[in-house]
Parts: sequence; structure tokens; C-alpha cells
Amino acid sequence: MNVLVIGCGKVGTRLAEVLSHFGHNVSIVDGNADNFFRLSDDFDGLTVTGMPMDMTVLRSAGVEACDAVAVVTSDDNLNITVSQIVKEFFGVQNVVTRISDPARETVFHHFGLKTICSTKLTTSAIVTALTQPWEEKQITFETCTMAFRVQKVESMLVGRTLDTVPMRAGEIITGVLHGNGSTTLYDGRQKISLQPDDRIIYTYLCD
Repeated sequence: MNVLVIGCGKVGTRLAEVLSHFGHNVSIVDGNADNFFRLSDDFDGLTVTGMPMDMTVLRSAGVEACDAVAVVTSDDNLNITVSQIVKEFFGVQNVVTRISDPARETVFHHFGLKTICSTKLTTSAIVTALTQPWEEKQITFETCTMAFRVQKVESMLVGRTLDTVPMRAGEIITGVLHGNGSTTLYDGRQKISLQPDDRIIYTYLCD
């Protein structure tokens, strides 16, 4: 896949290197040539210096042949402008835009843009780390992010079956981690009796 990354900050650098590692053809654009020194010596993609809003710069980076574009600068306003240019003028449909301000997410969606809000993802992870004994895990499919949390069975739930366990709004139970290290996936029909050392796996969609 041909992928264009806009912004060679910490996020853009890591993203470009991961995509390149997995065999994708990667180009990366940044207004400051010094930022390309962040890239490892193993990076074999194309680097283009220039303002990302400049169509000539985007063409030099191969936007017209791109299958996907990730706009990941630290400037929300720049990100929305570049994303619109890439979609409207160059016809690239698979555009993912990084934003920092959750309040702007509605605006981005109004323009039909896929967004990843780093602030919301970070907040969710910190809340879980503070309040839950097990670290939350997240998996993202395009713009859909699913979170998994694990909670030890409370004493009042020992001996009860999994179908009677209360859940938070929007959550489902997907399995149980047993004290012996084994895991039982839950399809909503089995009668799984909970033991003192069990941990319940909850899954939900991130907002």
C-alpha cells in the first residue's frame, strides 16, 4: 500500500517507521527538514520538505498515487485543512486525521474525516490505570476503537454464573481469565461458574 504521512513529529516518525517495517511504500512530509533526523537509518521511504498545504509539495510526495494518507501534525487546524485538500482535490478517500482537542471531533466528522483523538485515548488509559488493577488494552479498526478491561471477581460474585454479572452501560463480557492461566471465551450462552481467582474480561467501544 502507498501511504503518505503528514508531519514528522514523534507520532509521524513512529507511524512512518512502523508502516515501512510492514512493507508499505511510505512518503513523509514536514515543513522542517531537521525533523527527518528523527527517522532511523533503516527507514527507506521518501522524505519531502515543504508546507503540507502546498499542492505542489503533496504531489512531490506522491499523493496522487496514494492509497491512504495519515495527517498527524500537532496542529489541529493544519490537520483539518490538509485532510480536506487530500480528500477533495486529490480524491484520496482513506484519510485518517489526528486531533488533540476532543471538542473539535464533531467538526472533523462533519467534513467526513476519520479521526483519532490522542487526548481521549490517553485520558481513558490513565483513568483505567488509576482505578483498575489490570491495564486496559485497546484495538483500533479504522476509526473504531475497542477497549478491553479485566476485573477480579468480587467476593459476592463467587459461585454465580457469568450471565448474572452486572455490567456498565455499553459493555459486554467476552470471557474469563482463570486462576490456572487458562481462558474461557463467553458467547452469552454458557453457564460459567465464577471462582475466587477468576478475572472477568469486559469489552466496550471507546467514544
